Amino acid sequence: MFTGIIESVGTLRKIERLGDDIRLNVASGKLDLGDVRLGDSIATNGVCLTVVECLSDGYVADISAETVSLTGFAKYQVGTMVNLEKAVTPTTRLGGHMVSGHVDGIASVDDRQFRGKAIEFWLTAPSILARYIAHKGSITIDGVSLTVNEVIDNRFRLTIVPHTAGETTLVSLKAGDAVNIEVDLIARHLERLMTYSSDTAGVPESNVTMDLLARSGFLR
Repeated sequence: MFTGIIESVGTLRKIERLGDDIRLNVASGKLDLGDVRLGDSIATNGVCLTVVECLSDGYVADISAETVSLTGFAKYQVGTMVNLEKAVTPTTRLGGHMVSGHVDGIASVDDRQFRGKAIEFWLTAPSILARYIAHKGSITIDGVSLTVNEVIDNRFRLTIVPHTAGETTLVSLKAGDAVNIEVDLIARHLERLMTYSSDTAGVPESNVTMDLLARSGFLR
């Protein structure tokens, strides 16, 4: 689990093709690797990757064909800069939102404009993911936790404050670029809870889901 608050910008220094899979060697920049162990998770441009080799200034991780097909890693090259975040601990501040590191798909950048010192982006998401994107809801772009400021059909607007731009790769985004997106985790699970039919699964009907939703204030 991650928060979407980026800790460092790293660089892909080696990309090894292993059939349909990929092995990455990532230079981790200022990321503190002192507590990173073999098997730990590091979100790399929003993708939860398992460390298979610890290096003094980076790490090695494998990416499956499934992940490659859903993310920008299919087109990344040596030298590509990536946002990095280590997995949360029980004492980590949840400064962003709950991020799983399981990217849902790719969105395209339509427009970039300055609004004062901030950068405003319009992006287009795949239609199948648009229903999870809500005004003032959360979305993860290349691993960065952001607030959606406007939604029109499957297009949405983001405003990047100077600090976030300066500490992530978002400062270099331009029209035509593709980004990894992870929609809100709660929205996905709520949809599953609301649409799942226990009758078709052959199990007894349960009111647990509806009871939880009612007590949470979603049903009024």
